[in-house]
Amino acid sequence: MMNSLNQLQDDARTAVIIAGRVFVPAEDVETFVAEARATSYPLAAANPGNVMISFCVEDAATGTVTVLEQWASQEALDRHVATPEVTALLTK
Repeated sequence: MMNSLNQLQDDARTAVIIAGRVFVPAEDVETFVAEARATSYPLAAANPGNVMISFCVEDAATGTVTVLEQWASQEALDRHVATPEVTALLTK
């Protein structure tokens, strides 16, 4: 039992947390969030290093989207961002 607890504590200490805002044209905000969720959520869930990921409309009138992510390591985040689907979304 102690090994499991130690591993959980080690995992928590190596977390990469991203918190920020993305600004998109107000008329595109709902589409952006829908596409981000449809793309990022399943890819993140398939990545064993993902702890959580969330996109939500903070202010539709200004096109402000809040992004929250937690990853077990920088390598896990890098794998996620390197997928063609996420690269395409970020480029768009």
